Amino acid sequence: MSEIVSATAYLVDIPVETVRTDAVQAFLKQETIFVEIVTGDGLRGTGYSYTIGTGGRAVLAMLRDHLLPRLIGADARMVEGVWRDLFASTRATTVGAITSLALAAVDTALWDLRCLRAGEPLWQLAGGHRRRVPLYDTEGGWLHLGVEELVEGAVAAKRAGLGGVKVKIGKPRVEEDAERVAAVRLAVGADLDIMVDANQSMTYAEAKRRAHALEPYGVYFFEEPLPADDVQGHRELARSTSIPVAVGESMYSVGQFRDYLVRGAASIVQADVARIGGITPWLKVAHLAEAFNVAVCPHFLMELHVSLVAAVPAGTYVEHIPQLRAVTSAEMTVEDGHAVAPDVPGLGIAWDRDAIDDLRVE
Repeated sequence: MSEIVSATAYLVDIPVETVRTDAVQAFLKQETIFVEIVTGDGLRGTGYSYTIGTGGRAVLAMLRDHLLPRLIGADARMVEGVWRDLFASTRATTVGAITSLALAAVDTALWDLRCLRAGEPLWQLAGGHRRRVPLYDTEGGWLHLGVEELVEGAVAAKRAGLGGVKVKIGKPRVEEDAERVAAVRLAVGADLDIMVDANQSMTYAEAKRRAHALEPYGVYFFEEPLPADDVQGHRELARSTSIPVAVGESMYSVGQFRDYLVRGAASIVQADVARIGGITPWLKVAHLAEAFNVAVCPHFLMELHVSLVAAVPAGTYVEHIPQLRAVTSAEMTVEDGHAVAPDVPGLGIAWDRDAIDDLRVE
């Protein structure tokens, strides 16, 4: 009785938990697109994707008008088959953000069902490599924060046992970015990883200049230095600096990751489940990265990514940005600075249905 008998979608606006800014934008709110799928034997799978402030209703329309009607009568166990059918049915709008975000909401619901039916947690069913994974913090590193606040956040993260911290860069002058990173390194010493993130704000020439200025501080990776479609620029940058180049949060297909890896343009892969189109393609990217001996450090969605990073050998770091506390009854477990994958059947996210209903906008 795994036949899908009902598939619904709705939109929830979750306020940001703190002010978040980078070189190109601010995180306005989390438009969270939920999909719920019910099978003939009464199992209900819940999936989701998100935007950071715009486009949520477009994703919702894609789901309601085109994708969800195709699910009725399908076998929920055939996750690959369903994903491929939905992808093929939207050929005119792929590859692209709206379609990928819609596919992700469906695919995560199907994986929730798969895990519930098997009585297994996601981290185990998706691979089962290990349960505890390293954690790095982003909340203390936003671009609007002053040097003193950056240092306080980094010291607190180190004291809590986290493995690293991210510092947003993209100030008007290279000296400002260098000062911020240098202050954090001086405060935490050599035994804490420092990541930097430019959010696609730079040209190749400017990114090369900034990387050179930051090399003395032992930066763990340089995230999204250039626009995501500039594969050649990332390749040249990777060749010009000792800092590993990280990309992926703004990429929407397995093929885009293949192009980066084949050309040596990425040293760290940051695939985001929502933006790549779900758990099904995310796992393909993770195994592709492993084949190229490249680490996987996914973007955002820590409550979901903890299980996936735990599932695969290439999984290296989970990014600490709490954002679901307004709609969940339990938080991701953190022990000794490590994120611990939930050990209950399903995705392992404890949704608070009443809180979700209170924040529904569609």
